Amino acid sequence: MPTQARADVEPATGHRCRSCGAALNHVFADLGSSPLANRYLTERELEEPEPFYPLRVYVCEDCLLVQLPPVVTPAEIFDDYAYFSSYSDSWLRHARAYAEQMVGRFDLDGSSKVIEIASNDGYLLQYFRAQGVPVLGIEPAANVATAAEQAGIPTRIEFFGLDNARRLRAEGEQGSLVVGNNVLAHVPDLTGFVEGLELLLEPGGVVTMEFPHLLRLIESGEFDTIYHEHLFYFSLIAVGRVFAQAGLTLFDVDELPTHGGSLRIYARRAHDGSKPVEAAVDELRAQERTAGLERLEIYESFDGRTREVKRGLLDFLIRRKREGKAIVGYGAPAKGNTLLNYCGVRRDFLDYVVDRSPHKQGLFLPGTHLPIVDPSAVNETKPDYLLILPWNLKDEIMEQMSHVRAFGCKFVVPIPETTVYD
Repeated sequence: MPTQARADVEPATGHRCRSCGAALNHVFADLGSSPLANRYLTERELEEPEPFYPLRVYVCEDCLLVQLPPVVTPAEIFDDYAYFSSYSDSWLRHARAYAEQMVGRFDLDGSSKVIEIASNDGYLLQYFRAQGVPVLGIEPAANVATAAEQAGIPTRIEFFGLDNARRLRAEGEQGSLVVGNNVLAHVPDLTGFVEGLELLLEPGGVVTMEFPHLLRLIESGEFDTIYHEHLFYFSLIAVGRVFAQAGLTLFDVDELPTHGGSLRIYARRAHDGSKPVEAAVDELRAQERTAGLERLEIYESFDGRTREVKRGLLDFLIRRKREGKAIVGYGAPAKGNTLLNYCGVRRDFLDYVVDRSPHKQGLFLPGTHLPIVDPSAVNETKPDYLLILPWNLKDEIMEQMSHVRAFGCKFVVPIPETTVYD
């Protein structure tokens, strides 16, 4: 594998790697064109033109970073964001457990400070505050940041990056723990973002970042986690290189079940010898090498996997609709919108979708224009199948909706292959 970016090579695509500058000539997944996955529509907007954008992901042949070229600005995606973290019970349990673990492991107390990047509605920082640890949230979406402020979580409404980190540091804001859950994949200026993390750390501080693990995405065919706000898809090998360029060393890693398989990386300044590199880091890197993540072939074969998942879902839907069955979608997550738009699933297959979040109810899915209603609608219409779109939460959802079995409704999970649960 090349060790230096060949910036002199003209890319056939016109795109270059946003980490090393090499030409992006190798497709990882081509999902056609799709609307913004979190741009839910009002009934009035259904009559207006809806923009679709290319959804084609590449892998850099030099640094092996999987990435989506930017086609929209962050402001277009995050100014009014529909995802509120507090509406997932399992995610709240995950956040509480994380806070308890970090307080114990790094001896956080009233003299410490936890800063979260992309803090959403305060779902995580509330658990640190409850343990007497001062907190600060940084969140670009004004609507969810307002919810955090109303819950008593100090929050700055802005995008985080290097300039932002410089201002915070000049104001005396540094973190004993700097946290980012499912944000690292979203930042157009990846290098500046990670440099900002380093700048925001107080001496001896720790950064933790969580993100879906590329290896699990490949193994399970999780192409629906690809959408326009996810600009990067990380292996431990690739993310380690990005952090090293910013003077940060990965000293530990946890493998997590969230989002179909995620990583939590722990980083500290390169010169901080108080936190030796744990064996888990080398072990996971070795696992990725064994799986082929240092060879282009494994990346270039993934596109065929997405087509097989699509065919399997469509085969199920076509067969059941020809039998006269009623099918309803459960959940309105961004990943579901990628799946439905790529597979061309609209009202001809699904009657509607339900979602627990009142912020989505009454709106329509982007692209497919399926109406989003309260889950109580399932009790009224009694469908034959519930297609679980946030499949990573299938156990939680099947427990919440277990009562539908009384009228013969079955659950369907589309990833890694279409599977029916009685």
